[in-house]
Amino acid sequence: MASSSSSHQLVLVVTALAVAAGLYVLPKGIVKPKEGKSEMSQQAARTANRDNGAAAPSTASVDGTAPAGATAEQPHMTVAPAKRKEIDGLLAKYSAERDPVAKLRVASDLAVKYREVEKFDSAGYYYEQLAVARPGEQTWKRAADSYFEAFSFAATEERQKMLATKTRELYEKVLKNNPENLDAKTNLGMAYMASDNPVQGVTLLREVLVADPRNEGALYNLGLLSIQSNQYDKAVERFRELTKVNPENINGQFYLGVSLAKTNAKEEAKATFLKVKSLSTDPALSASVDEQLAQLK
Repeated sequence: MASSSSSHQLVLVVTALAVAAGLYVLPKGIVKPKEGKSEMSQQAARTANRDNGAAAPSTASVDGTAPAGATAEQPHMTVAPAKRKEIDGLLAKYSAERDPVAKLRVASDLAVKYREVEKFDSAGYYYEQLAVARPGEQTWKRAADSYFEAFSFAATEERQKMLATKTRELYEKVLKNNPENLDAKTNLGMAYMASDNPVQGVTLLREVLVADPRNEGALYNLGLLSIQSNQYDKAVERFRELTKVNPENINGQFYLGVSLAKTNAKEEAKATFLKVKSLSTDPALSASVDEQLAQLK
């Protein structure tokens, strides 16, 4: 599963934004173990929208004027003046450029700059322009990955579904070029969780495991889906397998501990949470583990 880089090793949060069949999409954030589903939903809602549109680049964050239908930029995502000026210059250059090859070079620069300020849908838009001009597995995947990141951080169901649709469209193009791209198939599966056919998402994740039983992304996401549907025994199975594949997968270890605690395997849960603390120096994660350990006493 594709994910955004961070200065800390963050535990991924399962959002409580429901879709059909009782399954859920999985954006990112720090989990506080004391939270219940309703609190986790509030946590997800507080994860601000990082982008303002799906089909075209957002400009509100870089020029101070929101296009029609765009939402105001969240304060904590304000773009530094130097970055804003840089992007504004590239946008003007892109609009004025008439040479197709030169225009693609500017599009590439814009995609990189938008990623730097975490405007992932805008980055995806320009990566898509590159893919249209030079179609191929990797060019389509860059665009799809950017939209997937925007989808993962979406704060509303409406926006989530909009971005999921674009994400699915682009990953289908990746898989048309290479049906064996398991990263693309895993992310496509997660994008289906926000569609009218979430069962297709589970099917795709299971297909990934058939092709690669040790695939960390598929094991992780199926484990999270098991937690969200209260199938804790199945979650233990998924996360136990994941931590066999990669004992240093911190998120996998954390959720193995959560799942074990839910199945009343307290001693093994304690040992697992202590393993998490040994793997990470992140104080936020350590505090979350301490809270979980306190509940096991």
